[in-house]
Amino acid sequence: MSLLFLLVLAALGWFWLNSLRILEIARNAGKQACIQADVQFLDDTVASIELALARDQSGRRVLRRTYRFEFSETGNSRVDGQVVMLGEKIESVTMEPYQILP
Repeated sequence: MSLLFLLVLAALGWFWLNSLRILEIARNAGKQACIQADVQFLDDTVASIELALARDQSGRRVLRRTYRFEFSETGNSRVDGQVVMLGEKIESVTMEPYQILP
């Protein structure tokens, strides 16, 4: 029984550390998208909004994690963006349309 408990504990520890690493990759992807679009990346963070199983290009089952971030073109409003991670790779980065002010 204690061996099973240790295995479950080790699996949870691995999942937590892996999630932190993927979160950092997603945060950097959102930040880079904002830099390229010349907008502010707000709060310097992303928030996990979805976790699902998916298949990668080689057909292996991996976790698809979706993260939400906020950005602003003027500093007065907040607009949403999303980073989708497939395993350890960035699948997509999307940003809601926003008005570019002169």
